[in-house]
Amino acid sequence: MSRAEARERNRRALLDAALQVVSRDGYRARLEEIAERADLTTGAIYSLFGSKNGLVVGLVTDYLRPHYEEIEQAVPPGLELLAAVDAFARYYRRSCDAPGALAGLTLQITLQDMTLHDPDLGAQLAASVRGHEEHLVALFTGRPHNGSIVTSHQAQRLATALRALFVGLSQGVILGLAHGADEQYFADAACALASDVSLLDHDSGAPRGAREPEP
Repeated sequence: MSRAEARERNRRALLDAALQVVSRDGYRARLEEIAERADLTTGAIYSLFGSKNGLVVGLVTDYLRPHYEEIEQAVPPGLELLAAVDAFARYYRRSCDAPGALAGLTLQITLQDMTLHDPDLGAQLAASVRGHEEHLVALFTGRPHNGSIVTSHQAQRLATALRALFVGLSQGVILGLAHGADEQYFADAACALASDVSLLDHDSGAPRGAREPEP
């Protein structure tokens, strides 16, 4: 096994161990236990990730990457905006029924708790999530909608709103608090949000309701 292969094997083992320990213990997770589960030393964690926070950020990046890759496959190019949003919403609803949905929600809530105890980790995780969301922004940018083309700024505003909508709805579905929230419900709610002119017609960053200067 080459040095690069060994490094990747160790990285994978630490991420898998961290997922188990962090999901269970949150900010109380001990590097010693993570390293022991991976059959490595804490020195390997510092060598590969730099710190405990670096390992947690690496865990989130590793967890989110396939999620966004699946979204890109679920929303094909060539669709106009609302059709793309519909496809994205239906994918998100199906993910609520996946075998690992509850474990994913547990990790999500645990990470939120960790950021409350460590603002520096919160800032790092936010940067990581924003980086992944750029894939979603690119997915919506350039699609036709109501006779115009969605700009990257508009796509960013929409992506932020859709994330908030789906995180809330998916938590409700997984916890049994969103009865009747099937694929059609997700799609209808998302398309209603995407059709709102406050999201798609304000591209300048000017305050809502601001008037254009008179000539």
